[in-house]
Amino acid sequence: MEKSFKDKQNRISTLSQIFKRTNIPSVPKEVPDNIVKKCDECNSTIIYNELIHNLYVCPNCNNHFKISAIERISQLVDAGTFRELYMSATSKNKENFPEYTEKLNKARSETEIKEAVICGACRINGITVAIAVMDSNFMMGSMGQIVGEKITRTIEYATKKKYPLLIVSTSGGARMQEGIISLMQMTKTSSALKRFSDAGGLYISLLTHPTTGGVSASFAMLGDIIIAEPNALIGFAGSRVIEKTINEVLPPNFQRSEFLLEKGFVDIIVNRKDMKKTIHDLIKFHIKK
Repeated sequence: MEKSFKDKQNRISTLSQIFKRTNIPSVPKEVPDNIVKKCDECNSTIIYNELIHNLYVCPNCNNHFKISAIERISQLVDAGTFRELYMSATSKNKENFPEYTEKLNKARSETEIKEAVICGACRINGITVAIAVMDSNFMMGSMGQIVGEKITRTIEYATKKKYPLLIVSTSGGARMQEGIISLMQMTKTSSALKRFSDAGGLYISLLTHPTTGGVSASFAMLGDIIIAEPNALIGFAGSRVIEKTINEVLPPNFQRSEFLLEKGFVDIIVNRKDMKKTIHDLIKFHIKK
C-alpha cells in the first residue's frame, strides 16, 4: 500500500510538469483510490500500478483502456512544453434544452475540465505541434459549438504558425442538446482542414475508442495520415442500426480498427507504448527540413 501511494505521488509530480497553467488538474481521472482494476476484455485483475506503468493497456490481452485527455497529453507531449489555447471557451445552454445546463455542470465537476476537448501547442520529441485532444469522460466527448470552435481555431492556429497538426478523437458524435448548431461543426472543422491542407500543412488524425457519429464523419477521417489504437470502435451509425437498415448480419469485428485497416480507412494501427515515437517519426519524415 505504501508503494502504491508513492507511485501515485510520482505520477502526480510527472503530470504537473506537463501543464503550465495551474487550474488544469494534474491527476488523471483514471487513477483511483483502490488498488486493482478488472479488464473489460479478458476479465483479468490488474494491479493499478502495473496498469499505470503500462500506459493503461492490459498486460494480458493488450486491451487499451479509455483514458482522459490529460492523461493522453501526458503520454504524448514532452514534459513542460504544453501550452493550452482557448481555455476560457465554454458551452452554454442557448437553446434552453432541458437539463443541459445541469449535465454541463456535472461534466465539469467530474472531469475538472471545461469542455470535451483540450487544445494547445506542444513539443513531441522536440518537434513543435498544434494539438487537440478529445475526452470521452466529458459528455461522451460529444461535439457541440464550443468543441467545434476550439478545434477549428486550433487548425487555423496550425495554419498560421505552419505547425504540424495532431487531433486525437474519441467521441459519441454531435451533441444533441445543441441541435443543428452541433451538426454545423462538421462543416466548419472540415472547411478549416481544407484551408490547412491547401497551405501545405500536415495533419495526423489519431482515432481512439470510440470515434463515432459526426466526429467520424468529419475531421477525424480527414487526416493525411490516420492512426488508430487497437480494437477501437470507429464508425458513424451503430451496428444494430445498420443491420436493421440493410437487413444483413455484419461481419465480425465490424467498425473495429483492424477491420477498417483491412478496408483502407485507416493507415496504421499503433500500440499506445509506441504512439509518441510513431507520431514523431511520421512528422519528422514529412515536414520540410
